[in-house]
Amino acid sequence: MATQLLGAGQPAPRRGQRFGRPLLAVLVGWSLVSGCAKAPEPAANTGNLYLELEPTVGTAPLVLGNTAYPNGNGEQFTISTFKYYLSNVQLHRADGTQYAVPDSYILVDAAQPASQHVALHDIPAGTYTGLSFVVGVDSARNVAGAQTGALDPVKGMFWDWNSGYIFVRLEGTSPASVTGRYKYAIMGFQRPFNTLRTIAPAFGGATVAVSPQHEPEVHLEVDVQKMFVGPSPMRFATVYDSEGGPSSVQIANNYAAGMFTVEHIHPN
Repeated sequence: MATQLLGAGQPAPRRGQRFGRPLLAVLVGWSLVSGCAKAPEPAANTGNLYLELEPTVGTAPLVLGNTAYPNGNGEQFTISTFKYYLSNVQLHRADGTQYAVPDSYILVDAAQPASQHVALHDIPAGTYTGLSFVVGVDSARNVAGAQTGALDPVKGMFWDWNSGYIFVRLEGTSPASVTGRYKYAIMGFQRPFNTLRTIAPAFGGATVAVSPQHEPEVHLEVDVQKMFVGPSPMRFATVYDSEGGPSSVQIANNYAAGMFTVEHIHPN
């Protein structure tokens, strides 16, 4: 028996009316939604800037282990550990304004060459005439306790809940030390033993242009020897163990005076 689709006398639906008014309402609604949808935001006008931090001892490359170096004060020493924090990186423009790189906490470890190559992402496009950074971890992060990422205690740079982070760690041997070894853990963010130091190595009149097409690299030398010479010359014979306090302040003053220098800049 045939199935009856239309009642007697019912006209067949015209094309376009097969589903009636509900379909029309859906199409109209979709049109309105599509017309009001927000267009995708254009990509930000930013680029990347790279820092290369080369460790040296005077004019010699730093080699961990048994390589002996002069400390500039008539004493020899070797280096087994050299680590330090950089934080609060700022890029300076010619008009006197700065761009603060957000959440910039960087741990550089001479035993980890990859850590010496630092990428600063999403930098606003423009021309920069200099940079600055803090050697150490700012007081806000120090009082926040142990954290993650570069600030994770497993990195070996967290002292305790009272003292907070070690800013610069240098260890090794020296025949001038009464123990044959030395250990410098430069830390402290409260007066009178605040060892946080802001460094602004000069570009020497050069500039770096950051854009989506240009990703310059600033090559800095980090001279360990400058920890011993400067405003407060240090000798292993008298200071072979520094864990905060007056001797750490003296060492921080020394490296603030010239441990970081811009050696050259790759424009792209």
